[in-house]
Amino acid sequence: MHTRLFALSILLFSFTLSAALPRPTIAENGMVASAHKEASKIGRDILAAGGNAVDAAIATTFAISVTLPYSAGIGGGGFMLYRDAKSGETHGLDFRERAPAAATTDMYWEKSGPHKGDVIKKRATDGYLSVAVPGTVRGMKEAHDKYGRLPWRQLLEPSIKLARDGFTVSELYERYVTWRYEALKASPAAMKVFTKNGQALKKGERLIQKDLAKTLERIAQDPDDFYTGTTAALLVKDIQQHDGLMTAQDLKDYQSIWRTPVCGTYRDAEVCAMAPPSSGGIHLIQILNVLEQATLADSKLNGDNQAGEVKTGWNSVNRLHHMIESMRQAYADRSKYLGDPDFIKVPTAALTSKAYATNMRKAIPLNRARRSEEVEPVSEDVLLRMESKNTSHLTVVDKDRNAVSLTFTVNYGFGSGVVAEGTGILLNDEMDDFSAKPGVANAYGLLGGEANKIEPKKTPLSSMTPTIVSKNGRLWFATGSPGGSTIITTSLQTTLNVIDHDMNASEAVNAPRIHHQWYPDYIRYERFGLDPQTKAELEALGHKLVLKSGWGNAHMVLLREDGQLEGGSDIRGEGGAFGY
Repeated sequence: MHTRLFALSILLFSFTLSAALPRPTIAENGMVASAHKEASKIGRDILAAGGNAVDAAIATTFAISVTLPYSAGIGGGGFMLYRDAKSGETHGLDFRERAPAAATTDMYWEKSGPHKGDVIKKRATDGYLSVAVPGTVRGMKEAHDKYGRLPWRQLLEPSIKLARDGFTVSELYERYVTWRYEALKASPAAMKVFTKNGQALKKGERLIQKDLAKTLERIAQDPDDFYTGTTAALLVKDIQQHDGLMTAQDLKDYQSIWRTPVCGTYRDAEVCAMAPPSSGGIHLIQILNVLEQATLADSKLNGDNQAGEVKTGWNSVNRLHHMIESMRQAYADRSKYLGDPDFIKVPTAALTSKAYATNMRKAIPLNRARRSEEVEPVSEDVLLRMESKNTSHLTVVDKDRNAVSLTFTVNYGFGSGVVAEGTGILLNDEMDDFSAKPGVANAYGLLGGEANKIEPKKTPLSSMTPTIVSKNGRLWFATGSPGGSTIITTSLQTTLNVIDHDMNASEAVNAPRIHHQWYPDYIRYERFGLDPQTKAELEALGHKLVLKSGWGNAHMVLLREDGQLEGGSDIRGEGGAFGY
């Protein structure tokens, strides 16, 4: 009975996708898929003008900094993966925000009274004390110095015009302003830019950012202006006047860092994603390793822990059960072992080893769901035995088939809610991505410990998971998504949708998703994501399911067997894929 219902649900899902979703964009020479259509067009035009994938990514990044201020911008930071078509090598760039030198481990703790020692969470998400040193501008200049082809100024000119002349906002923009109104209200400069007479701009109204246009003009002339020039002086003056921590020296000292990506194999594909201080690459590979070891056989949930047999059909019960339990363990491990590798030793090789995946798979009971209180971070002894040694996303592939997967952010919606006077720059609230205190969840519900505690000049742990997949030495696809703690599982399922389920780029980024992150102990799922029979069987195993509105905003560019490029953008957002 279940087999017939499952087959029917797959047919219904396939029909829904083909009927309701936009077809993937097809192009021969180059493709940009990003979270905003205007930004994607700007990137596409840079490709058409002779720019390479890095040039287009830089131009798209600055455009998104104008069009999606609630998600990402030059007041934040992120990570970039670049795959060189000629060498086949993939490189990672960390331009993540960093803690100011004056940051302290207990900076968000109540200092006295009956609640002494408690974390005051809003201090880490709202206002000047939540601001970490931004890295986007330095990161983009570093990428341009190493791989760029077109002049730096040419890459910023479209964004300067976009900020100066404005663009029409969407309903999504209005919703974000309403949601973060209290944080924005505390910053007169933010209210002046993002509202009209104190009210959120309505869909179709124009957002003009003249101060930001002037800032981008200075950066176009000299990118170091952000860190040591007029822009830096304006930023520091405003932050210091409002008891923030960032200083001129913090800005001057900031450097982006090239890091070796975390790579693994899944079936016949090589999967590369970002290394720490992002947790994304490690846990993507960790979960893929568990699922790879599952056989293709169709088995019943018979309690045989050693069998590990899992149907690979899209959203089959066995498959979902193993995926959920793998997510549960991965996020538990994240809470203990992941942090800035410049401050702690991260056991990357152990966590991503096939041997550890075997242990994880054998620990998954086939006849029931575990409770998260049963699942703890793997012991250090086990790892030593294994050790062999709000956010936005854009994806670009150029004519030579170089690829960029880039995720960047200001963290929470509209970041700290602060615009530095005279700059138009919305500042991040990235300090919330540290563990303010062991066992206290951050704004995304993620638990952390000593490895991710606040320390001066340290980089906070991230979930950003820009991903590039190749096969037989040839680029296959590049993908990624925003979404806070859900980024890792979104990138996981988007990747599986192509490799295991042969979806096209549009289907892969739009298919319904699930998410589990150890705590809170429930699985979120999207409407129409689970057929009634599958949902009932998961609940019978003991899984707690909670219906949530859609999350993430994934984008993908895929190189087809016929040599054409295929671009897909998530309908959960307002992005688009454009090629030429």
